Amino acid sequence: MSGDLKSFVEAIGLVGVYIVTFSESGLLVGFFLPGDSLLFTAGFLASPAIGLFKIWPLVLGAWIAAVLGDNVGYEFGKRAGKSLFKREKSLFFNPSNVLKAQAFYDKHGGKAITLARFIPVVRTFAPIVAGIGHMDHKRFTFFNFIGGTVWVWGMTWAGYFLGKIIPEDKIDHYLLPIVFGIILLSVLPPLYHLYKENKKAWYQKLSDKLVVWFKYKI
Repeated sequence: MSGDLKSFVEAIGLVGVYIVTFSESGLLVGFFLPGDSLLFTAGFLASPAIGLFKIWPLVLGAWIAAVLGDNVGYEFGKRAGKSLFKREKSLFFNPSNVLKAQAFYDKHGGKAITLARFIPVVRTFAPIVAGIGHMDHKRFTFFNFIGGTVWVWGMTWAGYFLGKIIPEDKIDHYLLPIVFGIILLSVLPPLYHLYKENKKAWYQKLSDKLVVWFKYKI
């Protein structure tokens, strides 16, 4: 077992997993927390070969924490979220994160609450943006329930069943590459979005230069 991962999860325990899941789902300071890899690793550690946790308390507790976290984010956005657009950049807050979540929400509508679960940073700010936009609470709850269920249950049970398949003496060999793969998949969407934005800006800049050049030549 990877010493660092095992030590970290052992140190925070079930309550720590709940707190991290809750914080990343709806608190502004939670955007940097490793929700995907943490849930997967916790599920892995709950497998019979390791047995650090009981799987059902882990799954149910993390699921409740995720759903409640999004609700807290929604209520915060509804009551005080507009002030975020006026806040300056700091160590724990970047206005661009709110704008990214806003753009994601505008593009996907209510289903953004479900899809955002699988996109770091956006999943923290999406419920806040939904609150700012006064999204119907019943509709928000519906998408929040689906997203929280698929995300938490999918990540933890994937780790759990993989832990059952991998031989105990091979755990060290497989866990770190798998967790690294999950982290990589988690950051690919925002990296792709950043690439598209930069590419679009580059083409726009090139287009502007060509227009100026042709005007000069003509």
